[in-house]
Amino acid sequence: MRSWARPPARRAAMLLPWARGLGARCLSRQLPLACGAPLRERAARGHGAGGKGLVLGIYSSEKDEGPAQFTSAGDAFDRLVSGKLRELLAVLVFARPSSLEGGELLWENQVLRKHASCPWGLPMLCGPPLKKGKTRIFHGLHQDFPSVVVVGLGKKNAGVNDQENWDEGKENIRAAVAAGCRHIQDLEIPCVEVDPCGDAQAAAEGSVLGLHEYNELKQKKKLVVTPQLHGSAESEAWQKGVIYAEGQNLARYLMEAPANYITPIKFAEQIEQKLRSFSNVKVHIRPESWIATHQMGAFLSVAKGSAEPPIFLEIHYLGGANTNDSPLVFVGKGVTFDSGGISLKPSSGMDAMRADMGGAATICSAIVTAAALNLPLNIIGLAPLCENMPSGKANKPGDVVRAKNGKTIQVDNTDAEGRLLLADALCYAHNFNARAIVNAATLTGAMDVALGSAATGVFTNSSWLWTHLYEASILTGDRVWRMPLFEHYTKQVTDCPLADLSNIGKYSRAGGACTAAAFLKEFVTASHWAHLDIAGVMSNKDEVPYLRKGMAGRPTRTLVEFAARLSQDSHNTK
Repeated sequence: MRSWARPPARRAAMLLPWARGLGARCLSRQLPLACGAPLRERAARGHGAGGKGLVLGIYSSEKDEGPAQFTSAGDAFDRLVSGKLRELLAVLVFARPSSLEGGELLWENQVLRKHASCPWGLPMLCGPPLKKGKTRIFHGLHQDFPSVVVVGLGKKNAGVNDQENWDEGKENIRAAVAAGCRHIQDLEIPCVEVDPCGDAQAAAEGSVLGLHEYNELKQKKKLVVTPQLHGSAESEAWQKGVIYAEGQNLARYLMEAPANYITPIKFAEQIEQKLRSFSNVKVHIRPESWIATHQMGAFLSVAKGSAEPPIFLEIHYLGGANTNDSPLVFVGKGVTFDSGGISLKPSSGMDAMRADMGGAATICSAIVTAAALNLPLNIIGLAPLCENMPSGKANKPGDVVRAKNGKTIQVDNTDAEGRLLLADALCYAHNFNARAIVNAATLTGAMDVALGSAATGVFTNSSWLWTHLYEASILTGDRVWRMPLFEHYTKQVTDCPLADLSNIGKYSRAGGACTAAAFLKEFVTASHWAHLDIAGVMSNKDEVPYLRKGMAGRPTRTLVEFAARLSQDSHNTK
């Protein structure tokens, strides 16, 4: 009987000496060191060699038993090293077999699979397929690239997943490339070339977002790694991805920095500095006297509790062919620290409220990005900036304040302060004959309860506006979800004993995100307005694999993509 016709258990046992021999032959060929080597040994081979790191992608097989498929860049590199990369991916690092189970030979709990093709003309012993988002590291393959990381991209041509509401292929690339670049950073190699993986923009976003970490105030810092495109075929798309990712990283930086480093005036100065080089951008840093002159009583009522003076930041980006064209107006809540005021928050986790200016951070970063991309439309950014602190001058529960449009507001909870800032800013936004008004705010804990970190909640009076936001989010992977803006919620904020409106719903916590949106709607007359509650996406633990733990800077890229789409839409919304 031929050996391959024998029972599986006996056949597997016969493979043992052959496998050991194969391992010896691999060593005798001096094949490069694979991923099983100790980190210290791997780092020694990769660092100081004068080369770069390289991240290459590989697609999963459409059939579980079939061979994986390299990207075009991976194929080219494999040919450059005479097929050694493909060979290494096929051969397990040999170890003592643990058991025979169900007729299959196990090596440290990894099944050795029999395949039809093999460079040695024998049935191939392969490691497990490289799963989506996972990595393998190889060293010494090529003198220009001391360390090569192969990353799993999942199925080729994954495309848009209608259930998940995002482009799964793009998300797979972002996550995989980020993981690969972090491995290169761990090896302390200062530069990494990245396979475009069929979508250079997504690859650039994954690398730049994945490597970002706030360590400004630490003495011991991680090595800064510079990602570059491997090859030159998709350089324009790569650069676009870098700009998108750097925009989100700017928002992450602003949100992560301590509140004593990012005060209202320091926030405004940071944005002004970022926009200084653009001739078609004007930045106005409005002082407290200007705010008072413009009768922004709701905003000032929050600011008066802090020793830090408030700032109203106004940005004009004139990218349109005609500077008089109706602009897109972004409005962002800018509470640089939120203690809750007299309605004081619990001390546990209060430090995270340094990021309560996430709305201002994301809309300002989106404008910086739009300017860098030279988007052909006009954008105005408005960011009321202040702290919410308890003091003898602070708002007290039950106080009544007057907004810019004359409506009076009963402040029943001083920790519902963001809507007071936005009320005056939204009124002011109507001065610009806006094409659309979009505000962003870390507004309610109720939004986090409703959607968690999966998506930004969007409340809008415009289906046209919603469609653009939704379609933009599919491309960026930073998703949005439409929330109700029913009259049902409006009645809960207008039924108020002392004023026109209460700053919380009369049923307290019920539908808190919805009553907050209904409150803002009372200060909007524009026919195309959207409120983005970004409280749930403010920070990242491990939900988004290409973002490290910390403040997320979401949904900056979705705002940028939305603006880009709007710049191409000739539909007259007025």
